[in-house]
Amino acid sequence: MQAATGRLVIGVDSSTQSTKVLVVEVETGRVVARGRSAHTVSDGPGRESDPEQWERALRDALAQTGVSERAEAISIGGQQHGLVTLDAAGRPVRPAMLWNDTRSAERIPSLLDALGGPQEWARRTGSVPPASFTVTKWAWLRAHEPEHAAATAAIRLPHDYLTGRLTGEPGGRGTTDRGDASGTGWWSAQTQAYDPEILGLPAVDLDPALLPEVVAPGQPAGTVAARDGLPLRDGALVAAGTGDNMAAAVGLGLLPGTPVLSLGTSGTVYAVSTTPTADPTGTVTGFADALGDWLPLACTLNCTLAVDRIAALLGLDREAVEAGGDVVLLPYLDGERTPNLPRATGLLTGLTHDTTPGQLLQAAYDGAAQALLGALDTVAVSGSGVAEDAPLLLIGGGAKGTAWRNTVRRLSGRAVVVPEQEELVALGAAAQAAALLTGESAAEIARRWETARGTVLDPLPRDEAAVERISGVLEAAGALLEPEGDRKA
Repeated sequence: MQAATGRLVIGVDSSTQSTKVLVVEVETGRVVARGRSAHTVSDGPGRESDPEQWERALRDALAQTGVSERAEAISIGGQQHGLVTLDAAGRPVRPAMLWNDTRSAERIPSLLDALGGPQEWARRTGSVPPASFTVTKWAWLRAHEPEHAAATAAIRLPHDYLTGRLTGEPGGRGTTDRGDASGTGWWSAQTQAYDPEILGLPAVDLDPALLPEVVAPGQPAGTVAARDGLPLRDGALVAAGTGDNMAAAVGLGLLPGTPVLSLGTSGTVYAVSTTPTADPTGTVTGFADALGDWLPLACTLNCTLAVDRIAALLGLDREAVEAGGDVVLLPYLDGERTPNLPRATGLLTGLTHDTTPGQLLQAAYDGAAQALLGALDTVAVSGSGVAEDAPLLLIGGGAKGTAWRNTVRRLSGRAVVVPEQEELVALGAAAQAAALLTGESAAEIARRWETARGTVLDPLPRDEAAVERISGVLEAAGALLEPEGDRKA
């Protein structure tokens, strides 16, 4: 820990697998202390976590910093879409269904039809809801666990739940922000409010009083109610927080026209747009950002975790890739969202006697990366102003890996910038907290902190042959990837 001399704020990244805390100086952006505590996620039948462990992890990570009680403000960036159901006392009714729980895919066809099809969903909400969206999970819960749905007195997103635990209002009206709300499926991009027609659909039938208030950008959600040993200053300001992708965009101080590839458990590609987007194909989700603009985004379920699993199956280090060969490996180990194949499994084709394990591993990288790069073209025409030759900001855990960096450069033909700062979600949350103290925009604060400064890697010649192989396999293997009975899901 470095000695802290200025005013301090705290940014939190509550992700799928851990909670990370940064204590940051407001004036300089210097990180003076860190903390981290792991979460557990169920192995099946879906992907679930106990929300109360998120709170325990937050307390533990705050305590690790040793200076959290000096902070004047705090903000939570959290994993998007998860369904947190609370009873009248503010306690979880059941474990939270996480973004990568694809059981709710079965509810999508009836939800789409009930509102008039994908075009109408995109027009109203900016997105065609995939299985990750909260609205599908709530519909699934009502159909499969009606007793839990009936016991629900409040619905929260993961970051909302933690914000409520900080402010001492776990089961009250609660708060959220426009960025995270835009990933629920029941917040309207048109009206920037909850959509009563969607909430009234028979499969949803949700009283808006169960949903949190959407706090305007730059406004506080409340103040810390220090209790039960919570290592924070009583009365410290609590920002509205936001979803993890929105927080990372804030953390980069992102301006329109700059594309971002985030390589984590899931992969995302996005850019800030000054206008809302509506893609009826569902490839691009028309999210709002945390600051008043928009964040068109495409997401894949299978990124670094899937590629690491392939490396483990092959008995290879994750960097042990080899060039050459014509093998194609689509590492859709958790179903897939882009392309929208929620019940897909991995697919391998093109093996010969000469294929090496290293070539198989490179093919896994290629399959995961090309899904994101293919979606970038759609993001680029969504009003974000992304140019064909614009350098890519590469973030997330995968950005540290040489194999990932080279794969993205080879398949995109673009230069890549890898920021020195790694915890961009937590930094974005810290910038939100700092904005409550200074009155600046959180993105202006991040730019003042120079959070996007990093290594510039020159482009490599685009590997057109690899791109064409992957595209050809996707076109030819639809029936294998998506069984006949699943094609509408």
